[in-house]
Amino acid sequence: MPNAALPLDPAILPHSVWNAIGRGASGKCPRCGGTHLFAGGLKPIERCRMCGQNWTLHAADDFPPYIAILLTGHLMAPVIIGIGKMENLPEWAMMLIVVTIAAALIAAILRPAKGGVIALQWWLGMQGFAGHSGKAEAGVA
Repeated sequence: MPNAALPLDPAILPHSVWNAIGRGASGKCPRCGGTHLFAGGLKPIERCRMCGQNWTLHAADDFPPYIAILLTGHLMAPVIIGIGKMENLPEWAMMLIVVTIAAALIAAILRPAKGGVIALQWWLGMQGFAGHSGKAEAGVA
């Protein structure tokens, strides 16, 4: 099957970049929203079973971890300040709490960030998606 995806009913296509990013962040195909974007963990599926879009063309690289670290740092700042004010809590316990919460946040944010970045690349026709952008399919100038 060539790189081109199957034609879709325009009502199924995302109507805005935010709609496509929302689909990707929720782990659904950004193009049709009908099936999963990830095969497991952080690895995207090769092709969508519903619309045939090739998702191996993405180049998300380091941007999703950057987003996850940036958001985690901003969410953790008040937590660290609050824990630091607890005078009777030993330092080792503070560190254990902070590291555990930070690791959980990064793990929770990383997959939605990758799905959103892949959707954004597809919408804008970046990297291997050149000529197959969501913007072009949706008729957005």
